[in-house]
Amino acid sequence: MGWRTTRTVAGAWAIVILSAAGSTAAEPASSAEPASSAEPAAAATPAGAAQTTAPAAAAPAGLARFLDPATAPFIPIPEIDTAPGSGLTLGVIPTVLSVNDRDEIERIVAPDVIHSQYFGWGSRMRIFDYPSPDAQWSVVGGLKERVEREFDGRYAAGQARLGDWSFAVDAVYDRSGIPRFFGLGNATPYANQSSYLDNQAFLDLSAGRNLTRALQLGYDARLRYVDVLPGVLPNVPSTTTVFPALAGLGSEHVLQQTVTLSYDTRDSAVIPRSGGRYAAYGGFVSGALGSSVSYSYFGAEARRYWALGSDVTLACHAAARYMPSAADAPFWALSSLGGDRSVTDEREPLRSAVSDRYIDRNLFAGGAELRTRVAGFDAFGTRVGLELGPFVDTGKVFSTLGTSPLTHVHAAGGLAVRGVASPFVVGYVDVGFGQDGAAVFSGINYPF
Repeated sequence: MGWRTTRTVAGAWAIVILSAAGSTAAEPASSAEPASSAEPAAAATPAGAAQTTAPAAAAPAGLARFLDPATAPFIPIPEIDTAPGSGLTLGVIPTVLSVNDRDEIERIVAPDVIHSQYFGWGSRMRIFDYPSPDAQWSVVGGLKERVEREFDGRYAAGQARLGDWSFAVDAVYDRSGIPRFFGLGNATPYANQSSYLDNQAFLDLSAGRNLTRALQLGYDARLRYVDVLPGVLPNVPSTTTVFPALAGLGSEHVLQQTVTLSYDTRDSAVIPRSGGRYAAYGGFVSGALGSSVSYSYFGAEARRYWALGSDVTLACHAAARYMPSAADAPFWALSSLGGDRSVTDEREPLRSAVSDRYIDRNLFAGGAELRTRVAGFDAFGTRVGLELGPFVDTGKVFSTLGTSPLTHVHAAGGLAVRGVASPFVVGYVDVGFGQDGAAVFSGINYPF
């Protein structure tokens, strides 16, 4: 565990803040009258009367130019990162959104200058590009004065499954000082909190054979190096000291191979409103193939979406992951519950707790959101919608295959605020409440 997604705050605040700012001045898209419904001007003007044309409004100048979404060269977005365990990070993101001739966002460029409570001043560059519904690429890189470095480059093609094959490649280097470990099991107390320095890199290659538009057989190979070092956070004990016998401390390297069979009927992979995605997978890591450890795993996941109206979507998901052979597995390879993301074969969300709050061999999790569009407005050549989504997350981890997945579950509930610019971009701020208190997350894309 411990790898934190680098595709987080860049566009989230841009889209969500724009949505909040515009929602008081614009009606939802569904209430707008089409331009063709207006009567021609000539019909309302008596014959022979002089026709006048209202003078065009002058373009804003000075500071007003930067504050007007129609003329600003970039969006000066304040950055406030308060994710659990990360400390307070403040900064500014001069975000540039590019749109295509269909008024859809096709590129986000979002550099920033930040100050981290733990690691000092830093800067990042992010580029997210959506050339078509079938392909996308992104590059994210940055560093801080102390400890932390990050790079994530990704390219994916065939995402719409229109051809015979789909491909993706992801190269990541991440040196993070904020990961936490609380112990193994479903009942680990918060007082057991420790921290470690996670230094890791991986290269992930995946290919999928599209048997039909909906049915795909996929293969994924991930070559991964992980070095778990003593923690660097003040007033938080180091994992290497509190749990000195924990499997996975120090350096390990693995070649992880996974086969996935998925059936996908969603109307959109990014902003779904109907249909579902169902997947079953299995994989292994073997010392016989050069890995420093060996373990195996299998699981299944279901995501289902119902359009309850033109502006309301009910989204549900459930997932299970089991590790029949895990005696040699490092703690960061076990099943994980916590944080704000559902990542197939990796982790499930509990949006009241820090990422990887509960870790063990096996996992069961589920959740639901009621995504409701409450406003919309035009900005930067595209249509942006403001969405509210009350949600609930549940789940548990356990060590033996025979344990009931439905008892002693953890639960979190809260409200999501989303900015949606179809068809590619969703920015979110999710606020959750649960056993560990309250937590705030922000990022890009839906959690599931």
